[in-house]
Amino acid sequence: MKIPACWAALVALLVAGCDRALAGVTFERMLDQPRGKPYRASPYFRDGKLMQEPPEGTVPAADTIEPAPVREGLREGSYVQSVPLPVDRALLVRGQNRFETFCAVCHGIDGSGESLVAHNMELRRPPSLLAQPVRDFPAGRVFQVISAGYGLMPAYNTELPVHDRWAVIAYLRALQRSRATELAQLPDAIRREAQRALP
Repeated sequence: MKIPACWAALVALLVAGCDRALAGVTFERMLDQPRGKPYRASPYFRDGKLMQEPPEGTVPAADTIEPAPVREGLREGSYVQSVPLPVDRALLVRGQNRFETFCAVCHGIDGSGESLVAHNMELRRPPSLLAQPVRDFPAGRVFQVISAGYGLMPAYNTELPVHDRWAVIAYLRALQRSRATELAQLPDAIRREAQRALP
C-alpha cells in the first residue's frame, strides 16, 4: 500500500520538530539539579535541619500493620505455639507453593533434608524439618528462623511477605503431621483411602 505524499510530508515535519525540541535536553540534568546534603542546615524548615522526622504515626512502607504474634511470631516475649492466622486450604496451597519455591531446594521437597543441594553442603547440611528437634519447635521460632535466617540459611523476610512465611509454616506442620501419624490413628474413611494408595 502506498502512503499519500501529504501524510509522508506530515510525518517528516513532526520528526524534524521533535529533534529540534529535544536538541538542548540532557537527561543528566536530574543529577545536576540543586539538592541538599544530609545532616546540613536548611533555611526552609523551622528547626533549621534539612533532614526532617517523619510525621507522627508514619509506618515504614516495608512494615506490616499486624499484631505482634503475626508480625514477629512472639506473644508477650514468648514464641507463639501455632500459626496465628486462620489455617484453611488456600493458606496451605500457598504455603506448599512457597515451600517448594524457596525451601525445598535445600530441605527437600518432602522436608526431609535430602536434596541435591544438601548433599553438596559439606560444612553444614540443612536439617530435616520432619524430625526432632525441629518438629517440636514452636511456630514462632520457625517464623523467626525464616525471617532472620539461621547458620548458613539466609533471611527470607524480603522474599517472603509475613503471610507467606506463616503459610510455609502451616504447610510444614501438615508435612510433619503426615509423616508422624500412624495409619491406625487415622479416621476410618481416611485410613481406607490411605491403604488403597499404598503399594
